[in-house]
Amino acid sequence: MVSDDRNVLTPRRKWFAIAIATVATLISYSFILFAFVAGSTEDGPDPGPPLALGLALVPFVFLVAAFLTRHSRASVAVLKAMGLWLVIGIPIAALDIVTGLVAGFGAGAVVTVRAEEEHTTKSRIIAVSLVAVYTLVLVQFASDAALVGGAMLPFLAVGVADSVMERKSTPSQPD
Repeated sequence: MVSDDRNVLTPRRKWFAIAIATVATLISYSFILFAFVAGSTEDGPDPGPPLALGLALVPFVFLVAAFLTRHSRASVAVLKAMGLWLVIGIPIAALDIVTGLVAGFGAGAVVTVRAEEEHTTKSRIIAVSLVAVYTLVLVQFASDAALVGGAMLPFLAVGVADSVMERKSTPSQPD
C-alpha cells in the first residue's frame, strides 16, 4: 500500500499557512480597526464600508488557515472558528477592541490550524490566552506596538504552541 503524501502537513507547509493566515488577519483586523477609529471622530470618513469589509474577511482568514493546513474537516472548523470569534472576540472587544480581535482570531486559529497527534488544544488555548493578556497590557502602555502586534500574534501563538508540544513529544537523544 502506498502512503498518501498529499495529506502530510510538513512544518514548512504549516508555517506557510500560518504566514498567509496572518497576512489575511492583518487585512481584516486593519479594516475593522480603521472603522472604529473613523467612527470615533466627528468629521471622519464613514466607518460602515471598512467595517463591513473587515468583518466579511474574517471567515476568509479561517478558510485560509483550515484549507492550507489541510484540515480534515475544514468547513466545520471554519464554522466553529466563526462561532468562537463571535462568542469570545466580541464580548472582549466591548472592553478593548484590539484585545477582543486578538482573542477572537486566536480562538479561531485554535480550531482551524490542523492539529497533529502531539498537539493539544490546551496548549493552544494557553498560548492564545497569553497573547491576549500580553496585548491587553501593551494596549495600556504601548498602544502602537499593540496595534501592530495584535494582528500578527494569534496564529503565531498557535504555531509556537504546536512547536513546543512537538519538541516535548520527541524523545531526547543521549549525548
